[in-house]
Amino acid sequence: MNYDVVITNGLVVFDNEATKADIAIKDGKFAAFGSNFTADKTIDATDLIVVPGKVDSHVHINAPGGGVRDDWEGFVTATSAGAKGGITTMLQMPCNQIPATTDGKSFEAVLKEADGKLKVDVGQTGGLEPQNLNGGICEQDKQGVVNYKAFLGTTGDKDLQVDLYNCDDYSLYTGMQQIAKTGKILIMHCENAPITDQLGKKAHQMGARKLSEFVATRPVFTEVEAIERACLFAKETGCRIHIVHVSSPEGAQAVADARKNGVDVSCETCNHYLYFDTSELDEIGNIAKCTPPIRDKENQNGLWEKVFDGSINFIVSDHSPAPLSLKQTDDAFTAWGGIGSVQNDVDVFFDEAVQKRGMSLTQFVALNSSNSAKRFDLKGKGSIRLGYDADLAFIKPNAPYVLKAEDLEYRNKFSPYVGRTIGCQVVRTLLRGEEIYSQENGVCKGFKGKFILHPAKD
Repeated sequence: MNYDVVITNGLVVFDNEATKADIAIKDGKFAAFGSNFTADKTIDATDLIVVPGKVDSHVHINAPGGGVRDDWEGFVTATSAGAKGGITTMLQMPCNQIPATTDGKSFEAVLKEADGKLKVDVGQTGGLEPQNLNGGICEQDKQGVVNYKAFLGTTGDKDLQVDLYNCDDYSLYTGMQQIAKTGKILIMHCENAPITDQLGKKAHQMGARKLSEFVATRPVFTEVEAIERACLFAKETGCRIHIVHVSSPEGAQAVADARKNGVDVSCETCNHYLYFDTSELDEIGNIAKCTPPIRDKENQNGLWEKVFDGSINFIVSDHSPAPLSLKQTDDAFTAWGGIGSVQNDVDVFFDEAVQKRGMSLTQFVALNSSNSAKRFDLKGKGSIRLGYDADLAFIKPNAPYVLKAEDLEYRNKFSPYVGRTIGCQVVRTLLRGEEIYSQENGVCKGFKGKFILHPAKD
């Protein structure tokens, strides 16, 4: 049989083993593994590690911008950055878009905006907020959101009236009852809003302005309390949940404990919590501001332990870009909170986890792609298996480079990783067997991505 594409001589990372094997691709799917295949096109992967394309289930693309945030990011730039970074599937968050995705009409606006602009596959996370409990959740389910998101920490620009707003306990409880009926997962930003808001207000009134001082107003217990509350509500309502961007080992442990007690809960963390620590923040500046915040070195070491022991289920970017003007202030408390990071999802984590800390390649793949694909029912994604989409990233190990701002595909070309030496490189990305990025050719000019829809089950 003649195949469309054959990849030869690479170290291929399957779910359960990493081994030398050739990959044959036909009609955009993995068709055979072995050797001595013939094909129309051959890709030589000598000295490269071939892994499934990353599934990043937490990306703020910020589209549509609604005439208010048109300069924040967008589908073209976000998915171009993903392609360059080895990502082949993204889930867009419902917040920071104008309007936020909270009902059928706003989801239609997303689909219209995305049409013809995707370099990688994209799915949509729907929103849960106090204002959409009378039909909005069901509308989103019918139209095909992959999952839902709610904030327990304060969020949303109240002046806009079309942003996504955080849930009070009653709205969360009622919304979880509704989402449980869909069978889909509710992902949650967990911080105790009343406490963090008041601690921040008090510190600011006392003259605090530094990013390290901002971190101090969001102590670990405020994350843990919110996680435990979310898990309690999940147990009561039967809603499947996922805790986003866990920033502390105590938070990860709270998830693990709830899972042992029968709650259907998973969690993630982000590279920036595993890479940076509080001692660096004032020097880096507000481009490293996020919530929950980046914490101290001891916290970071404990978080790595939770990554290795399986308490944390996958790694995401939480790419949350904004114009640089929203970061350029001496007051960290008023600066926009969010980190531009999606392009360095794969290389930073491979370097830090595999090359520096000895993580196995199979655990890397689980955390990088397969676990999130399984958790959110992204069929045919996240693994190198027969019949799955031939989505691949090619990693050149032990190949350090210094990230430069001009290397970034973002609309706003800044990131706390700029100037850092990253110890490996993503040299090629395939989506359904077609090249969407290579170091030789750059990001593809065409738009080969598709929008992923999960309509309601009958």
